[in-house]
Amino acid sequence: MDAEIWQFALLTGVGVAAGILNVMAGGGSLMSIPVMIFLGVPGPVANGTNRISIIAQNIVAIRTFLRRGFADFRLSLSLAAAAIPGGILGAMVGIRLDGVWFDRVLAAVMIGVLILMQLPSGKRVGDSMPLTRARLVAGHILMFFAGCWGGFIQIGVGFILMPILHRVLGLDLVRTNMHKVFIALSYNLVAIFIFAAAVTIHWQFGIALALGNAIGGYLGARFSVQGGERWIRRVFTLVLLVFVAKLLLPQTG
Repeated sequence: MDAEIWQFALLTGVGVAAGILNVMAGGGSLMSIPVMIFLGVPGPVANGTNRISIIAQNIVAIRTFLRRGFADFRLSLSLAAAAIPGGILGAMVGIRLDGVWFDRVLAAVMIGVLILMQLPSGKRVGDSMPLTRARLVAGHILMFFAGCWGGFIQIGVGFILMPILHRVLGLDLVRTNMHKVFIALSYNLVAIFIFAAAVTIHWQFGIALALGNAIGGYLGARFSVQGGERWIRRVFTLVLLVFVAKLLLPQTG
């Protein structure tokens, strides 16, 4: 399908907002995928096309974190290696995905994460807990399942990755976002090939979204480092509440 200029502009603008949300908390794909469907893109195609923007956004975010002194590639690579097999499995299911039946499941995941994130952690803002062997093992096991969800639909995967990195591994929220963008980049690089082999990726829409997401990824990474954990926590909680409400409200039309 041919794209018009206003559609490119719309998707680029949505991509900026989605990129900021994805880096700082999550849920950006809950904006970009429905917009593509509104423009006439079938669900599985929108699901695959969205990966282009996620890849661009996370490349820029990783570079921004790195330039500001936040990097731990050894742990990032290890966690990504655990997530990639799950991403492959999830993408193989995702290429057959159609309809909105997954909305209620996603809402349930978000509610669970919201409750988990509000429980006291026993640590001060800015602190990290000791990275014990037990935490590392649990984190890597859970990362496989996070990869499954990310490969499957991508929507809301930040709400799954953040508790694993923050609560299970005990990382502070800035480093949580630092690792999150690397992990999401890794499994999406694999997932997009699976989608491209099964559905027709809309490259024009994907590039328009990618431009916006790249800008949003840069801004999100900067806000994450400069704003610190309190700002990230507020954004995270607000985004969760908004998207849970959106998913649970009766659909009309």
